[in-house]
Amino acid sequence: MSSAAAKKVRPKYLSLPAILFQIRLPLPGWVSILHRISGAWLVFPFAAWLLWMLDASLASEQGFSYAKQYLQLPLVKAGLVIFIWAFCHHFCAGIRYLLLDLDIGVGLRTARISSVIVIVAGLALTAFFAARLW
Repeated sequence: MSSAAAKKVRPKYLSLPAILFQIRLPLPGWVSILHRISGAWLVFPFAAWLLWMLDASLASEQGFSYAKQYLQLPLVKAGLVIFIWAFCHHFCAGIRYLLLDLDIGVGLRTARISSVIVIVAGLALTAFFAARLW
């Protein structure tokens, strides 16, 4: 066996800790990953949770009072804040991606600026709605 064959470069398999802590992902990459995560959260489990609460509140008067008391729990409100963040971030990032599809903001500098705008707008909208919720 030759020394060149022994030193063959093998592919590197990345684990989640390597992606999170070793690779320096640019901000547009983080916006993309958070867009996918927030979209998955909006479908499941949050959609099922909200539909369950809607069903319970519309079933009877006792169900409505139970849902009203349930929504006053701090853990439930924290879950709603996470849901609100997922919706706000997914909405803002979706607008960004629609603009990118129209070739608006494709350059490196404008892509970075729009990524910052998406994150700041998503957090600001979340803070606004969370303040109204609490």
